[in-house]
Amino acid sequence: MTRKLALVVLLILACCAQRAAAQIGGGGNCSLSTSPLNFGTYTGTLLNITTNWTVNCVGGWDIPLNAGSGKGATVTNRKMTLSGGSATLSYQLYRDAARTTYWGNTTNTEVSGNGNATVPVYGQITAGQSGVPGTYTDTVDSATTSFTITTIIQPSCAISAATLAFGNYSGSLLSSTSTISVICTSTTAYNVGLNAGTSSGATVTTRKMTNGAAALGYNLYSNSGQTTNWGNTVGKDTVTGTGTGTVQSLTVYGQIPLGQSVTPGSYTDTITATLTY
Repeated sequence: MTRKLALVVLLILACCAQRAAAQIGGGGNCSLSTSPLNFGTYTGTLLNITTNWTVNCVGGWDIPLNAGSGKGATVTNRKMTLSGGSATLSYQLYRDAARTTYWGNTTNTEVSGNGNATVPVYGQITAGQSGVPGTYTDTVDSATTSFTITTIIQPSCAISAATLAFGNYSGSLLSSTSTISVICTSTTAYNVGLNAGTSSGATVTTRKMTNGAAALGYNLYSNSGQTTNWGNTVGKDTVTGTGTGTVQSLTVYGQIPLGQSVTPGSYTDTITATLTY
């Protein structure tokens, strides 16, 4: 009889230990207070956020987190989804400040503890992702509650340009090209305009390089046939495009008309490229 009674006691202790360790997941005497994770604005660079949750509990507890509601998401690659769309943005939730240990919903991937506690949640959006501008959200479930994750991608663009060098002009028609590089968030419409330059009396159709008081006329075009003038009036003579999240190269076609007789020397001009989006 003594051996049978000891066996019953062991079974009861095992049962109670299992229930205590899962009280947040199963109701009991534990509660979890969560708060949303708002990453703010994502610009393509690494973005970290930390928030704290509160556990009120008598005894042991554990907190599992599922993969979220993003299509194809896993606990190591969660996904926020664009509101009203299908675009996604990957993010991660970690158990440690170094952001090396994922927070999941299986044994050894959950966060556990004992008694009342403050539980930090470490979120991260990795660098280098491109997405359609808008608000991205996800919903992640623990055993007894759910919380939202949010970030915003704002329309943004950047521009750079290379020097256009014609070389030596001898009176014959002379052509050369240069490249303007544009990077805009996906689906962002943009215009690139070129002003008249810095020479006195120049216009976008009669640009001038100068060497002191001497001037050498030239033109800038947006097509290889050198027939479409590149100016700076949106809707008229600028170059349009739509961002892809990657660098897009725009070719500037330059031409010095034939028959100009000018003082020998080095002629220069500075053109300002304006990016509108």
